[in-house]
Amino acid sequence: MKVVIVDYGMGNVGSIANMVKKAGGNSIITSNHDEILKANKLILPGVGSFDTGMKNLNSSGLTEVLNKKVIDEKTPILGICLGMQLMTKSSEEGQEKGLGWVNAQTIKFRFPESDKRLRVPHMGWNTITKQKDHALLDGMDVERTRFYFVHSFYVSCGEKRDVLLTSYYGFDFHAAFQVDNILGVQFHPEKSHRFGMQLISNFLI
Repeated sequence: MKVVIVDYGMGNVGSIANMVKKAGGNSIITSNHDEILKANKLILPGVGSFDTGMKNLNSSGLTEVLNKKVIDEKTPILGICLGMQLMTKSSEEGQEKGLGWVNAQTIKFRFPESDKRLRVPHMGWNTITKQKDHALLDGMDVERTRFYFVHSFYVSCGEKRDVLLTSYYGFDFHAAFQVDNILGVQFHPEKSHRFGMQLISNFLI
């Protein structure tokens, strides 16, 4: 199986490759179109701003390549953090259009200034709640599972059926979605120890 971690200059790709290896898989990190077109599974990472991420994808021609793989060929893809947000239609963080693969928007966390407990970014370990069954969650005791988050923006899905996981930070937000072959997680599985390794292992199957 050829697993490709898409390198568009916005992710901690080395950490993700290490987690793939720990989970028993092999991956390559590349922006090469031909290599991506040969992939059986794709991972779209991301750390940074929405507009910069989309500009990098568009200017490198990766948007067209990913559309062919994900939309036309239905290749499984996992978006991580910013990678998940780029799959939505747009973000309050910027002006660029997202990939638009999922009927969702990316929204900024907003809390009353009087509530000092809820700081932005949402950073640290948090629990999740399953909203539907999917193979990505196989073997997990969801009630005891925690993931590591670092984000100031969250995804809001327009279709309830697309929501895979929620988490709570002042309110319930959508922590993961699934639409056909498209998966996105707001947290960082590569920083989430055994919980993240289980999730990555499930994606590789």
